[in-house]
Amino acid sequence: MNDVPVNDSRFPGLRRRGFLAAASGAAGLGVLGLAGCAGSGTAADPAKGDGKPKRGGRLRAAFAGGGASETLDPHLANLFADAARAKALFDKLADYGPDLSAQPRLASAWEPNAGLDRWKVTLRKAAFHDRKPVTAQDVLYSYRRIADPAKAFRAKASLEPIDLKASRALDERTIEFVLKRPTAEFPNVLAAFGAYIVPDGLKDFDKKPVGSGPFRFVSFAPGKSAVFKRNDAYWDGAPYIDELEFVVANEESARANALLGGQVEYAHELNPATARAHENKGQIQIVRLRNSAMQGFVMKTDRPPFDDKRVREAFFLIADRKELVDGALSGAGEIGNDLFGKGYEYYAGSLPQREQDLDRARKLLKEAGAEKLKVTLDTSPVAGGFTEAAAIFRDQAAKAGVRIEIRTGSKDSYWKDILDSGTLASYRSGAMPIESHISQRLLTGSTTNATHWKNKDFDALYQQAQSSTKDKKERAAVYERMQRRLHAEGGFLIWGFADWILGTARSVRGVEQKAPANSLDWARFDKVWLA
Repeated sequence: MNDVPVNDSRFPGLRRRGFLAAASGAAGLGVLGLAGCAGSGTAADPAKGDGKPKRGGRLRAAFAGGGASETLDPHLANLFADAARAKALFDKLADYGPDLSAQPRLASAWEPNAGLDRWKVTLRKAAFHDRKPVTAQDVLYSYRRIADPAKAFRAKASLEPIDLKASRALDERTIEFVLKRPTAEFPNVLAAFGAYIVPDGLKDFDKKPVGSGPFRFVSFAPGKSAVFKRNDAYWDGAPYIDELEFVVANEESARANALLGGQVEYAHELNPATARAHENKGQIQIVRLRNSAMQGFVMKTDRPPFDDKRVREAFFLIADRKELVDGALSGAGEIGNDLFGKGYEYYAGSLPQREQDLDRARKLLKEAGAEKLKVTLDTSPVAGGFTEAAAIFRDQAAKAGVRIEIRTGSKDSYWKDILDSGTLASYRSGAMPIESHISQRLLTGSTTNATHWKNKDFDALYQQAQSSTKDKKERAAVYERMQRRLHAEGGFLIWGFADWILGTARSVRGVEQKAPANSLDWARFDKVWLA
C-alpha cells in the first residue's frame, strides 16, 4: 500500500526523519474495530464536546489507506479510511448506536407485518448533493447493486435475507421489503456495514460522487488524500467545520508524528505505547473507545480434544484474563467473560465473571482423560496482540499440566486457514450486534463458524428469537438463554476487549468517547469542531 510521499511539502511530519523519530515511541500493537466521534464532556477534557460549537476551519485526519487502488465507491469500503470517507459522503438507512442497536438515519421509521417477513420502511425528507430527493427507488437501486451476484460488495451477505425482486416502492418515500424468512432484527440489516444509499443509476464514484451525507466532494487522489466541504443542506444539520481532508499515512508512527507536529488534527488507530507516552501530557489528546474489539481463542467443538465440553470448560478456567489484557494489549482494554459484545444490546451481563481456577481445570481434564494434554495453538502476526497472547496462554496452560505448541501461520491466509483446520486458534472481532454474531458464527449453517458450534436446539432458539418474538423483552430472554449455554460450554474463549485508540489535537472538540467500533459515532466528523 502507498503512503503520503515522505517528501510531501504539505506534511513535513510524514517525512522519513519524522517517521524514524516517532517509531521508537509508537511501537506496539493494533486492534480491530471501527471507532467513533461526536459528543459532550467536561471542560477538563478538550477532546470532548465542552464549550459552544463554532463553525469554520479545515480538519485533517490521518488514516492508513489502500494505495492507488482506493475508491470512493461506498459499497466497496473495506478499510477504515474507506468507511470514514463513505460516511462523510453518503448515508445508510440505519446505523448502530453505542449499544450496537439499530438507530434510524435515512429511514425515519420501520414497521413489520405480523409474520415478521415484510417490513415497511419510511424515508425521512433528505436530499442528495445535487438537490434531488432521496427516494425509495434510490434505495432499491442501491441494495440491488450491492446484491449483484457478479460483484463482491461488502454488504452483500448482510442483505441476503431480502428478496429484492419482490421488494417494491409503495410511493416515493416508502419501501416494502419482502424477506425470505421471518427476521425480527431486520433493522440490523439496514445498518449493515457498507449498505450505503446512492442515487439511482450512479456508477462513477471517483470523479464527482453524489451522496446525501454531511460533506460534498471536492477532490480525490487515491492513496494520498481526499478533500470534502460542508453540506449546508444536510438533513441532520450542517457540519461545523468548513472542510475535511483525509490524509493517507500507513505507518502508525507517521500518523502519530504528523499529529504531534501539527500537520493533522486527528490520527486514527494509534498504539498503546503511543497512548501511554502522550496521555495527559498536554500536547495531544488520547481518546480510548472501549469494547471495540473482542480478543480470544476459538476451540473447535467438533473434534478432539474440544469435542468434550469438560476440556472446553477447563480451558476457560486456565485463562488469567487480566494477565492477557495487560500483556497482550499493554493494558489497553478490559477482561472478557467468554461472551461476545460486552456492553452491547442483549449482552448477558448478569452472568458471573469467570476467574482462573487451575485446580478445577486440572480436575476437569482428569475427568475427561486429558491429564497430559498436548494442543497446537495456531496464531499469526496478522493482528496486534495475537502472538503475545498465544505465548502468555501457553505459559498459563502449563500450570494446569497442558502442553501448548504454538504454530505461527501466514498473515495472508490466516483467517481462511483457521476457519476449518486446526483445533485451537487466536481470534478477534470488531463490533457488531450480538444477533449478527450469533447468525454469522454460531448457527449450524453459519459461513464463518470458526468454533464449529453446531447444535440444533441452539439453532431453534435463534429461530424463535427471529420469528416468534415481536416483543423485545421476550427476545432478550431468548438471547440470554443462548448466551448462558455458550458461557457454560461454547467454543469461544473470550479473554478481553481491546480499546480502539485515537489521537486528536488539543483544538479538536466534539469527539465521542463512549461509542465502540463500527457504531454511528465513529468518524463522525460532522459533529466535530475546532476551538
